[in-house]
Amino acid sequence: MAEAFLNQLGEDRFLAESAGLEPGELNPVVVEVMQEVGLDLSGNGCDSIDDFLPRAGEFSYVITVCDETAAERCPTFPGEVMRLHWGFPDPSSFEGSFEDRLERSREVRDLIQSRIKKWLSSDFVVEGMNDV
Repeated sequence: MAEAFLNQLGEDRFLAESAGLEPGELNPVVVEVMQEVGLDLSGNGCDSIDDFLPRAGEFSYVITVCDETAAERCPTFPGEVMRLHWGFPDPSSFEGSFEDRLERSREVRDLIQSRIKKWLSSDFVVEGMNDV
């Protein structure tokens, strides 16, 4: 979700890419809630952080969004990059009915979108640093 929002809201200032500890499939609930706001993730996959390590020098920012309070491991990334951590609950951990999981995923989606908007409008974004 963060990758899609940053690429959309960053207005060509950033090329965001995302990865996790393990490659895999996108959560269909996440795909659906992002579709609700006009972002189609249905063709995306989940890359492994290991796939990005050979390109570590190309990145200016590394933003982690894992939920450390839920004992979720956050990936580490080498190199001299600006590191930011924005912890959000992981929609893949949500339980309950499909509607319950949709509602909680919408809340996370909205939190991520709000956080990215706030960051993009802040003085902390360094111009010329355009890969995330």
